[in-house]
Amino acid sequence: MQSRFGLLWPVLASLVLPLIAAWFAYPATHLPPGFGVFPPQFVQDPPPFNLLVFCVILLVELAIAAFLLFPAWFGFKPVPPAPPFPRAKLPVWFWIGAVLTLFFWWLMWTRPTTPPLGPLVPYAFTPMWGGFILVLDGLVYYRSGGRSLLASKPKMLLMSALVSVPGWYFFEYFDYFVLSNWYYPNAGILPHATIVVLFLLAYTTVWPAIFEWYTLLNTFPRFAVRYSNGPKISLSGNLLLWGGLLLIVLTVFLPYPLFWAMWIAPLIVISGHLIRKNVWTPFTAMAQGNWSPLLLIALSSLCNGFFWEMWNYGSAHPDPGLQTNPNYWIYDVPYVNVIHIFAEMPLLGYFGYLPFGILVWIVFIWAGKLFGFDPILGGTNNAPPN
Repeated sequence: MQSRFGLLWPVLASLVLPLIAAWFAYPATHLPPGFGVFPPQFVQDPPPFNLLVFCVILLVELAIAAFLLFPAWFGFKPVPPAPPFPRAKLPVWFWIGAVLTLFFWWLMWTRPTTPPLGPLVPYAFTPMWGGFILVLDGLVYYRSGGRSLLASKPKMLLMSALVSVPGWYFFEYFDYFVLSNWYYPNAGILPHATIVVLFLLAYTTVWPAIFEWYTLLNTFPRFAVRYSNGPKISLSGNLLLWGGLLLIVLTVFLPYPLFWAMWIAPLIVISGHLIRKNVWTPFTAMAQGNWSPLLLIALSSLCNGFFWEMWNYGSAHPDPGLQTNPNYWIYDVPYVNVIHIFAEMPLLGYFGYLPFGILVWIVFIWAGKLFGFDPILGGTNNAPPN
């Protein structure tokens, strides 16, 4: 019991501290506006575009892009790639997934209004993503000689879907304290109980999709070792933990200037505590010079993010007035909510997917340590799952 509480308390602190801070930040209501409304709804207009903030964030993101594109500039040395894996036959679930993805994609974007397909449109999001996860897993199976999460580690894939539900809501919880960086304008098109079930089912797809991307990226031998011999940088667990908790509290008082902190603070709180407990994380590998687990899971989230944003945008455009997808979301971030390229996500916002991908794995590792299952994905040693 003591061991479990030792893992639990930082997560509990990250949930309770913003509530305590909100008591003082909002003396009239003691909670931020819109708090607890599920799914999150529009709260208020954020500050408008700010060129200075935009340029500062752009410069930071350009530096990150240079780091990812040109690792040799930052001290990474080339590593000979492993031989490519023998190809296997595409498994049957790849084809099942392809049919599900294409059908529900078509359904969600064309939005027929008459039976028998019309009533299915609001329910298309989760089966489409379930099919896409099967497609990704089938590609991994094909490229890695018959090994994939579904074929070789089905329990891990199932656990990732289970952890994904509280894991995503843990992340979305912080959205209330930045006054809704995103919200769901179509959540009223179905009865609320149905909406809650639909959203919880949709949450099961987040972690599995990102993990499938991670295993897929690791089937490309050159890419798998691209970041595996770099600078050895050790992070202070105490600094991350206490700095992250402080950042969470400050965000409650400064929700607009620190809107970006919700993408960072929960990650560094849990990461810091796991480092303090000597639990393996991608940051452990980074301290040994192997940045591949850290950066490939971040890039996996970014790859998946393009599909999230593309499919989300197409479900409401070119006619946003035709509200058929209850899972459709809109971003309402301050200062930088400009340059939308066939997406509700502003262009600079895509970089938020990088730390989010790391958070996904960190939460999974934390849950694995807490509940006693294996959270280490294949690919940690630059190989696909076995």
